[in-house]
Amino acid sequence: MKSSVSLLGALATVVVGHGLVTDFWINGQHQQGFLLDYYYAKKNGGTVPDIAAWYAENLDIGFVAPTEYGTAAINCHKNAAPGKLTKTVPAGGSMSFYWEAANKQPWPHSQGPILSYLAACNGDCSKADPTKLAWVKIDAKGIDYSTQRWASEDLIANNNTWTSKIPASIAPGNYVFRHEIIALHAAGSLNGAQNYPQCFNIQITGSGNAKPSGTLGTALYKADHPGILFNPYRTITDYPMPGPTLFNG
Repeated sequence: MKSSVSLLGALATVVVGHGLVTDFWINGQHQQGFLLDYYYAKKNGGTVPDIAAWYAENLDIGFVAPTEYGTAAINCHKNAAPGKLTKTVPAGGSMSFYWEAANKQPWPHSQGPILSYLAACNGDCSKADPTKLAWVKIDAKGIDYSTQRWASEDLIANNNTWTSKIPASIAPGNYVFRHEIIALHAAGSLNGAQNYPQCFNIQITGSGNAKPSGTLGTALYKADHPGILFNPYRTITDYPMPGPTLFNG
């Protein structure tokens, strides 16, 4: 296990600009996110805890590039697989996500939107196929035009943490929650945007009846969308949010 930890440290030293959700909260109650340590423990025959966060093999703590928008990776990251557990969230409740950058530094990318999605599992989310999940956008924030402050800057100012709410009208059932940062610091060139998707199994409770239709992951974004191929180094008066229409519930 020592060699695995050493390798993880080496990766973090090299890739100082990336990160992942290591912890999340449901109405203030802490939940364990996915750690790269779990990947190495699994490969070395160690014990890996059962969690609701999805497994992924973004071993450089990196991103999904626009060249991968047509692949399964855009759903929940590279070689993603469902978490074994499902956590309960009441409709109208909140989920908060802590992004830990390499070397435990502040999230390094201050230019870019933050989005959250839901996809109905239609069964046990631990058996969900990411390629068949249809995503409904429930939260999206880009830039405040009056202050020129991006959502990513708000996250950094709030201890690398972002909070999204479950729409009160969503019907009860099992869902995958997809939380994502899109970093735009290099997006002035084609394929320069960086997507950081993370997924979690949840069971929504309540009396809502809304069952909005969603969008398959491979249809969420296009590399030449004006909110993906975007120059952030100017005064911004109109930022076109990537992805499908926001469901406000």
